[in-house]
Formats: sequence, structure tokens, C-alpha cells
Amino acid sequence: MSERVLGLTTSKDGVLYVDVEIPDNENEPLTILEDGNWKLQKGDRSNAYQVLHQQCSDYVQEANVDRVLVKASAVMGGMSAKLGLLQAAEVRGVIIAASASTCPVKQVSKAVVSRVYGDRKVDDYINDDAFWKKNTSGTSLRKMSREAVMLVIASRNE
Repeated sequence: MSERVLGLTTSKDGVLYVDVEIPDNENEPLTILEDGNWKLQKGDRSNAYQVLHQQCSDYVQEANVDRVLVKASAVMGGMSAKLGLLQAAEVRGVIIAASASTCPVKQVSKAVVSRVYGDRKVDDYINDDAFWKKNTSGTSLRKMSREAVMLVIASRNE
């Protein structure tokens, strides 16, 4: 039976999500069901986080998502945390909590994807149009969404 997985990346302003169906046959491409964004509302961030939490939780539940993969935080060598990074981490926490209320959630770092999938770095795959034509079908996938789908591709057989 196919599996429905949601790949998510966060920023200080919202969430980029890609809803993917993984077929049973590992030789078949992933089907992109939806590629979209949840924008954080303007104004008080506490209220905006509550709305984002509800939006994410509702989507995961209504779409019958089997599991959620979230791009994990990365350590920035020698840099002090900037406000934008901290706010993106808050958004990440909100969507992890919202998703976990309905299904299993796993954080996956870009470095881990580079180690466990294929013989190239993640950015090399992201820039390879032929790779995406071969490995995905369905709804058109935006280039900016490829990183979220790489989380799904690398975790396909888990």
C-alpha cells in the first residue's frame, strides 16, 4: 500500500510543504500531490503560531498523512544565532508539535541526506532537472520545494 508523507522546511515567515505519495514499487517515481506554503500571519507571533499550528494539524489529519519529515536545524560554525534563525526554529517547533499530534514526525538534516542517499551532495540533486523528471510525477514541483522532497526520497525505504 502506498504511503503519504509530508516534507516540510521552515523559515521565520512560514512553512514550505510538499505532500508526497510513495508507491509500493520502489522503481516508480514519487507522486507530488501538493506543493504549497503556509505563511505566518502578520502581527503578534504568539497568535500567528497558534493559527499555523491549527493549519498544519488540520492538513495532516484531513489528508491522512502517514508521517512527516521536517528539515532539521543546522549548526552554523562560529556564528552567533541571529533573530531570523531563532524565529525559524520557533516555527519548526510549532509544526513539529502540530504534526506529532496526528502522526510520527522525524527531523532530517541536510548533512544526513547527503550521507545516506546516493553519491552526491543534496545541492547537486536539487539542481539536477533530469533527476526530478525521473523521480517525481504528479503536480508540478517548484525548484524551491526540491529540498523538502529530498527528505522524502532519502527516507523512502524507512
